[in-house]
Amino acid sequence: MFRFPSLRYLLLIGLALLAPAAHAARSILVFGDSLSAGYGIRQDAAWPSLLAKRLQEKSLDYNVVNASISGETTSGGRSRLNAALAKHSPSIVIIALGANDGLRGLPITTMRDNLTAMVDSAQKSKAKVLIVGQRLPPNYGAYAVQFHETFSDVAKARKAALVDFLLDGVATQPQLFQADNLHPTAEAQPRLLDNVWRGLEPLLK
Repeated sequence: MFRFPSLRYLLLIGLALLAPAAHAARSILVFGDSLSAGYGIRQDAAWPSLLAKRLQEKSLDYNVVNASISGETTSGGRSRLNAALAKHSPSIVIIALGANDGLRGLPITTMRDNLTAMVDSAQKSKAKVLIVGQRLPPNYGAYAVQFHETFSDVAKARKAALVDFLLDGVATQPQLFQADNLHPTAEAQPRLLDNVWRGLEPLLK
């Protein structure tokens, strides 16, 4: 015998239909080189993975997409950023590129143009941008000065957030580097995260 559903049942169904869909976590896109890709260490020890854990611990509704590639230059990053933006629709983009440009002595003007173009693309996609700066050893002379200043110049011109130096507090401590003297150890990663966090935290609000 057919029975009509109860009033309570109908009310529950109605409330379920009216309830908003679950809110999807916003994405933070990390766009860097080997210093962000976790070269030579476990991926879960790299600073972007530690960032994901910190966000979870602080109940901040973000996921982290680490699209960093070892050996990447700003030219390589520029060529693939638009596809990453379209795929992940990030709320925040962390641009941590330039170290390989500097180590190879590539033209500063090219690096500046590439960084500017990446910031522009990210901002046009409605993402907030954090630029992570780098430094070169003093033996690079005037080039090292111009290299470091480029990050802050681009950040200022495009009103992007800035981390002055990813390896702050690490670069002067040889024991925090792997045998190649270029890539930080797993023990150094929490310090890298703290450096990035200072620039990132205001963007999370």
